[in-house]
Amino acid sequence: MGGLAIEEAGEGVPVVLLHGLTATRRYVVMGSKTLERSGHRVIAYDARGHGQSEPATPYSYEALAGDLLGVLDGAGVERAVLAGASMGAHTLLRLALDHPERALALVVITPAFDPEGSEGDLERWDALSEGLRTGGVEGFVAAYGEPAVPEAMRDTVLTVIRQRLSAHEHPDAVADALREVPRSRAFSSWDELAGLDLPVTVVASRDEADPGHPYAIGARYAQVISGAQLLSEEPGKSPLAWQGGQLSRVIAETAAHAR
Repeated sequence: MGGLAIEEAGEGVPVVLLHGLTATRRYVVMGSKTLERSGHRVIAYDARGHGQSEPATPYSYEALAGDLLGVLDGAGVERAVLAGASMGAHTLLRLALDHPERALALVVITPAFDPEGSEGDLERWDALSEGLRTGGVEGFVAAYGEPAVPEAMRDTVLTVIRQRLSAHEHPDAVADALREVPRSRAFSSWDELAGLDLPVTVVASRDEADPGHPYAIGARYAQVISGAQLLSEEPGKSPLAWQGGQLSRVIAETAAHAR
């Protein structure tokens, strides 16, 4: 699809990987090759305005889901296992709700959108956007502040943030996305998710390590979606969502249940 940076590897059951806001296609399974080696055709792409993809407004879930549909069509894939983190998780759910015939199974990683909640701390998102736009990576880091994670993890979190933000060819587009995506609604009510009828695994992180993606929200997704499986790391451990090899195995196991 024109404008989007896409890469493919492997053969077999198609798996499409979708990253989160401010990330790139590398930050789903973190470079793991487990899926390709276990009989899957892996398609990963940078969302509009992110990584090597071209800027394209709007940065809404309707538009992001349209991009995903275009990726499937462009790859000649009728149905795929869709695995996405945060913004990517919300995007694939929008696609599965609008086009259920295109999804074999879903892996919903660290979802944060709550249709019954407020839009969240929009002032913080706007500050991150402005920090990136005016001060680049370090401007974003300054606006981000001290990570609300255990002290032993803070340096790692800041290192990953800097790596992620340095990977974008169009940082102003990411700044635009930081303002627009949090204002977009991925779906209107929990009842919408209750209508999904396919294998779904929800991967939720414990709040200690990833407070921006509340465990309770992930648990709610798993509760609402009929038959969904909820997975997480043991308390005190590094998030499952950050372990590319382990997460790849979760995706493969979910794919194995596809009909």
